[in-house]
Amino acid sequence: MISAPKPPNAFQHAWRNPWLRLVVFILLALVALRFAGLIGAVIVNFAVAYLIAYIANPLLNWLERGRVPRGLGVLFVLLLFGGLLTLAGALLGAIAGQLIDLLRQLPQLIQNLEGWADSATTWLQGRGVTGLEDIREGLTTTIQTYTQNLGDNLVPILQRWLDPQGALFTSIITIGSVLGRVVIILLLSVYLMLDYSRVNKAMLKMFPRPWQPRVLEFSDLAGTAIGGYVRGQLLIALFVGSVVALGLSLLGIPSALAIGFLAGAFNIIPYLGPIIGAVPAVLLAIPMGLGKVVMAIAVFLIANQVEGSFLSPMVLSKTTDLHPVTVLLSILIGASVLGFAGALIAVPLVALGKLALEKYYYSSKIYTEGP
Repeated sequence: MISAPKPPNAFQHAWRNPWLRLVVFILLALVALRFAGLIGAVIVNFAVAYLIAYIANPLLNWLERGRVPRGLGVLFVLLLFGGLLTLAGALLGAIAGQLIDLLRQLPQLIQNLEGWADSATTWLQGRGVTGLEDIREGLTTTIQTYTQNLGDNLVPILQRWLDPQGALFTSIITIGSVLGRVVIILLLSVYLMLDYSRVNKAMLKMFPRPWQPRVLEFSDLAGTAIGGYVRGQLLIALFVGSVVALGLSLLGIPSALAIGFLAGAFNIIPYLGPIIGAVPAVLLAIPMGLGKVVMAIAVFLIANQVEGSFLSPMVLSKTTDLHPVTVLLSILIGASVLGFAGALIAVPLVALGKLALEKYYYSSKIYTEGP
């Protein structure tokens, strides 16, 4: 005799209500967000450690293919990372000193620019061009205001950082906190590099089994778009900063290392580095004559042309393949929404969206056959 199916209990019956499920999921999301806020520092530490492991993983895989044990490969990466940090610390000290000198010279450089603008205005007015006075005064006032604000805010910070008697060096608590956080991140990154594949499998198991192939597929897209973009931009930024610093040094322009650092650092946001670096370089070159100004501009044009015509297509063609207009619009929208951080993450997110469209939407029936 076949027994009748058991009727659903009260919980199962209530759970069938979609509104109840929606309310429960919203409450769970709010609790998760609240908990994430409480452990925000832990999440950031893990994210930084995972990023280090992610960047180092291709090198570790290459060493393993050469029959180097992964443990020795991790040790090599740590030694390389320590050497880079030491070199970066020495360079940053010199760069900070040059930045202070550059900021202190800015008022005089602005006066030089005003004199040059007066000469250019007089020359143009002598040839019948009118209406330039208001433009010159407005531009000069704006530059002076931003320069004064930049100097007032940035110079004290750099001076405290370089001063051995400053608060950064005398605060044992601050030093201990920073060192403790660095040690934690390094330990986490070591474990993640040693067991990178196992950690990824454990994270994949957090999702329901039917979702796992799609999650794995999407993570590959994210690795291609975001990870490849970050690696490529770091390489391009290093190239731009080195070329600018070397070129300006050969021209004898002061603070060449600091300007190269600015050009390379801001070049992480495409097209921004050469513009930001060119302004102080031109200001410093004005007292040295028109020829130096032209050659300083030429250094930035050469760096920009090599980057745009050769290096960027070679490095980023497989990761973003975005039109320059799309890149610029992405940066502007990202900056409008989230400021500098938005400008920084806008391009890789748009690249990820483009890959997702090509993978899921353009091949779907909705796109090929219509709704």
